[in-house]
Amino acid sequence: MDKLWAHLVKVQPAPDPWVVGVSALVALAIVGFTTPWHLSRGLITIAHEGGHALMALLTRRKLEGIRLHSDTSGVTLTRGRPTGPGMVLTALAGYLAPSLLGLGAAWLTSEGRITLLIWAVLLFLVCMLLLIRNLYGALILLATGGAVFALSMYAPGRIQQMVAFLAVWFLLFGGVRPIIELQRKRARRQARDSDADQLARLTILPGGFYVFFFLLVAAASVAAGAYLMNPL
Repeated sequence: MDKLWAHLVKVQPAPDPWVVGVSALVALAIVGFTTPWHLSRGLITIAHEGGHALMALLTRRKLEGIRLHSDTSGVTLTRGRPTGPGMVLTALAGYLAPSLLGLGAAWLTSEGRITLLIWAVLLFLVCMLLLIRNLYGALILLATGGAVFALSMYAPGRIQQMVAFLAVWFLLFGGVRPIIELQRKRARRQARDSDADQLARLTILPGGFYVFFFLLVAAASVAAGAYLMNPL
């Protein structure tokens, strides 16, 4: 057990500055261009629904399961009071989760804890798999988890480091775009049941306030993550 823990918390050398810069540019391109974004957006959905699920558990709501769909949408099913702090916090957690997970991952990478980050991601995916309630969701989690496991077992340390930085930047940038897309849909009245509009019905604040709050947290996470990972 001591050897396993020592392996998990071992510190990798600091990355070359170009690793941080190139990984940020690649992640920005993935998020910014339509085709790669559509292919990768499901990973942000995993984080989004995981945020709902975790907060539901923390607020003692009954978690019935998670569904991930091929159009990159998802839904987390919970039971409990239809109003109150637990419901509000559960609805609030989804759009914040990718950015906050990215910020936590940025801290781990800045400390050189790449192995710990990879195994934390694996644990997160296993927990999600236990809660999934549809075949497509199970397949996408198995595929993602398999790729992460293969990375941890077979990739050299430098490759793990590069992929880790790319994943962190992807979470940080990928936490911003869905919020912008949400507001565009709300402006066209195509998102009446969005998290922001559900929160508006649960509280006295309008949906636009929650979109702004989501965006503020996401932008702050990008700035803080960039500060943490700055190699200079």
